[in-house]
Amino acid sequence: MHRPSLLCAALALAVLPAAALFAQDGHAVAWQSVTELQQQMDAGKLASKALVQDDIARIRQIDQAGPTLRSVLELNPDATKIAAELDASRKSSHGALYGIPVLLKDNIDTGDHMLTTAGSLALMGAPAPQDAALVTRLRKAGAVILGKANLSEWADFRSAHASSGWTGRGGQTRNPYALDRNPCGSSSGSAVAVAAGLVPVAVGSETDGSIICPASMNGIVGIKPTLGLVSRSGIIPISHNQDTAGPLARSVSDAAILLTALAGSDPHDPATVDADKHATDYAHFLDPNGLRGKRIGVVRQLAGNEPNADRVLDEAIAVMKAQGAIIVDPVTLPHLAELGDPEMTVMLYDFKHDLNAYLAGHKGLKVKTLADLIAFDQQESAREMPWFGQDLFEQAQAKGPLTDKAYVDALTKAKQFSGPQGIDAALAANHLDALLSPSWGPAYLTDLVLGDHIVSGNPTIGGASQPAAVAGYPSITVPAGWTHGLPVGIVFFGTKWSEPTLISIAYGFEQHTHAWQAPKFLPTVDGNAYAPVPAQRH
Repeated sequence: MHRPSLLCAALALAVLPAAALFAQDGHAVAWQSVTELQQQMDAGKLASKALVQDDIARIRQIDQAGPTLRSVLELNPDATKIAAELDASRKSSHGALYGIPVLLKDNIDTGDHMLTTAGSLALMGAPAPQDAALVTRLRKAGAVILGKANLSEWADFRSAHASSGWTGRGGQTRNPYALDRNPCGSSSGSAVAVAAGLVPVAVGSETDGSIICPASMNGIVGIKPTLGLVSRSGIIPISHNQDTAGPLARSVSDAAILLTALAGSDPHDPATVDADKHATDYAHFLDPNGLRGKRIGVVRQLAGNEPNADRVLDEAIAVMKAQGAIIVDPVTLPHLAELGDPEMTVMLYDFKHDLNAYLAGHKGLKVKTLADLIAFDQQESAREMPWFGQDLFEQAQAKGPLTDKAYVDALTKAKQFSGPQGIDAALAANHLDALLSPSWGPAYLTDLVLGDHIVSGNPTIGGASQPAAVAGYPSITVPAGWTHGLPVGIVFFGTKWSEPTLISIAYGFEQHTHAWQAPKFLPTVDGNAYAPVPAQRH
């Protein structure tokens, strides 16, 4: 996702009645954590093969039928076999992800039988020549790659009028809490699949908002890591200055476990040169008292857009104060209003340069350049452009090389205003450990005709991803409350390599609110369907 968005028209959806769905959805394995699943496998009560088969059955029952979430594009035909081999090789000592199914966003290469398409029909050719670096790390950790998740096509960088979660390959992904609501994007399918209990954890990617927004609107945890902590090799790019993959999970603990497996240096990605110095076992920072003594600044500039999100933020602040956090409210984030134009300029230049380089490395595809993609979409407009066009493609194609003064100046301004003169300045001026704001507002109605709406250039539902995304700094969103049956999240963000601090804070908050609730796959909002979050739990 490259822009905050608001959708404003309902889509009529034929759905399975909730009561019938819950009759199908009664077993508890779908909602267990990675740690709980691992304990069962260690005790011989569960096999990885059975877990994978269970997830595949749920995908067929809930994603492909039932409410038809459309969150999974493709299942790995080798997943069951891989899981059985892991079961046979299981030893008393193994990693936390051993035998655990993981879903990948469909912009992450796998050198197997699955395709990597960014949701576009243009890339429905040969599979990638090899695994992305993060996939190699996951396989080494013993994870089972279950399949590829739907997304916003081209990670929401084809048109400014797109509907988040729609692809030519997979159609429109639906929010499991209210099926007429949008899942946000661009890691739509990854977030929805985790939220719906189709898979324990998933990998998404973010350029600006693509992890934080769908995690928030689907009521789960998302971590956007420091740029360079996780390798970008083998990920279909938007911008090498902002792109990063990261975890999506139903708990901070599961997200930390997945980040541990993803993080590390890669000789093929120069941005990761210092990753091994900072990568660690992030489970060590899961402190239930992680809020105690932390100085957290509230960025009210990123609030005030949506009253429900503001209410949840204020309730969350009360919990933090009760748990010993020192809240500085408000804190000013300098240059916030000056980030939009240089960020977009950088992304347009980077997209043309980075995508052309990616496509040049893949044999067997019909397209080799961005210009080829534009021509393909025009030729296949009935399938690829029934709802929105490719204005961002065309703007990017018109850009010159990365030596252009316009690009160099925009990049310098974006990085300085977001990082040293933005987030770092705010942290230093107030002696803070982290910054805080609403992640986003509640999920908006899906509108394929008008797409994601921006009112007067400002999202009426909020959105706090931009500062950390442009700076390349980490952020983490956690469920914090509810409105009309829809989840609302808050986001913590900080300076470069501050994942341990953010995870500790987020876990401390999570353990005293327990805001997550399973979705009921309702056809539309029902404010009585979900229990309110207690002000505090001890």
